[in-house]
Amino acid sequence: MFRIGLGHDTHRLGPGDGLVIGGITIPHDRAAIGHSDADVLLHAITDAILGAAALGDIGEMFPDTDPANKGRDSADMLRRAAARVAAGGWLIANLDCVILAQRPKILPHRPAMRRRIAEILGVEESAVWLKAKTGESVGPIGEEFAIGAECVVLLERA
Repeated sequence: MFRIGLGHDTHRLGPGDGLVIGGITIPHDRAAIGHSDADVLLHAITDAILGAAALGDIGEMFPDTDPANKGRDSADMLRRAAARVAAGGWLIANLDCVILAQRPKILPHRPAMRRRIAEILGVEESAVWLKAKTGESVGPIGEEFAIGAECVVLLERA
């Protein structure tokens, strides 16, 4: 038996000294604004795996109304969500993600992100794929007011 999950996240951008994307910090003149560390990619992955297993979403597990989640490491959130999914009898088969950002260029950081995500999830690196798309200088992403990510995950019954 298989399940497919879809995750999406968006964060506003503001002045800063780097972005946390896919569990790594990328030097940049902007920063994502959020209650946690605002890792848009790990948030989308977390929602995708929870949704595929019908176990809620990131906002239910880690509400932004809980002070314990202020500045929280998104890798910890993903790790806990993955443990919940595994306890429900599911294995992560693969995930395919898209990062939506005008800048910075993602390609040079993709190998490190894939390694980090695979490490967090306890899967082979070959089960994790990442792509990036710019906003073509249009809209909130293209004008660098926001960053987004989407993820599709395939779960299989353990």
